[in-house]
Amino acid sequence: MTSGTPDQGLRANLARLEAQQLYRRRRIQEAPQGPHGMVDGRPVLSFCSNDYLGLAAHPKVVAALQSGADHWGVGSGAAHLVNGHSAAHHRLEEALAELTGRPRALLFSTGYMANLGVITALAGRGDTVFEDRLNHASLLDAALLSRARLKRYPHADAAGLARMLAEGSAQLIATDGVFSMDGDLAPLPALAATSREAGAWLLVDDAHGLGVLGRGGRGSPDHFGLGLDEVPILMGTLGKAFGTFGAFVAGSEALIETLIQSARSYIYTTATPPALAAATLEAIAIAEREDWRREHLSALITRFREGATQLGLALTASPTPIQPLLAGSAARALAWSQALERAGILVTAIRPPTVPSGTARLRITFSAAHSQADVDQLLDALSRLPALDA
Repeated sequence: MTSGTPDQGLRANLARLEAQQLYRRRRIQEAPQGPHGMVDGRPVLSFCSNDYLGLAAHPKVVAALQSGADHWGVGSGAAHLVNGHSAAHHRLEEALAELTGRPRALLFSTGYMANLGVITALAGRGDTVFEDRLNHASLLDAALLSRARLKRYPHADAAGLARMLAEGSAQLIATDGVFSMDGDLAPLPALAATSREAGAWLLVDDAHGLGVLGRGGRGSPDHFGLGLDEVPILMGTLGKAFGTFGAFVAGSEALIETLIQSARSYIYTTATPPALAAATLEAIAIAEREDWRREHLSALITRFREGATQLGLALTASPTPIQPLLAGSAARALAWSQALERAGILVTAIRPPTVPSGTARLRITFSAAHSQADVDQLLDALSRLPALDA
């Protein structure tokens, strides 16, 4: 029988994480979201935000939030199915349906809750859910919580998925549209064909593609020319390219009504503030009409990748704002992140269990708010990293 207090066991586990270079610490932001910020009292040039279009502190989005608060107040007061569903929420759902080319859209408080709501509403005991091995944690957790059988297919391997499906049926297939830690795109056309042949739902989590890819930022399905028939369930978040907060699921009338009736993470939570919906409507309008943001972002990515190639940096094959620099060990990734921070540049070290063991990395992300000079400053700092070629 072991002795000691419960806290002693917790402290021992925390010490183990620290010894393995896996301990995580929060930084205190002291300025609005943007490339040039203030962290822990020091000015930094940040390359670790998901504010891909630079809308998080856009004056018109801020003004829409303020105006919305003047009209609606701060809190929504209740869940959507009680009395928390405002006209602002409803207008946002209509705008998201139009943006994604789907009949309906349904707001959720977070992307995690959206994925949880969809998968647990559509799959359960006796069903099988197939997921990409590198899917976001929310998709994997949702499948486990649904009590369905979870099978993980090799990353971005539609042929591998088809071979697995030949051995049994599927209720649902789920994939990231853009993978959050690697920045690569899922082979959506092949996955769509495979899921249709299997008679399974296809769920695409487009948290990192919406706003960035496709016509007017319509996301990774639009990038591949896919619509509702090919991708019947589309999840998107609002706190990345659109710069606000929340998430949604878009799909058919029957799907959305089913989620309203059955998705526990929708039914049993307070609606987001209506003022936030008003701000998001403005952000979507800006994102749709200002294609220059995506064009500038693409130019920054090209500039970085060309410079990184000249430096011999170990990048993944990513065409998106997510540009991982592979370090291998957690210790090296942390050392690189700390060296960059000393140089005034903020890039987060991503370590297990977020990524598989041996693939720790710097997750470098770009925003339309960055300048070419910002990219050059980053490249200069990367060229000075210790043991870059070790």
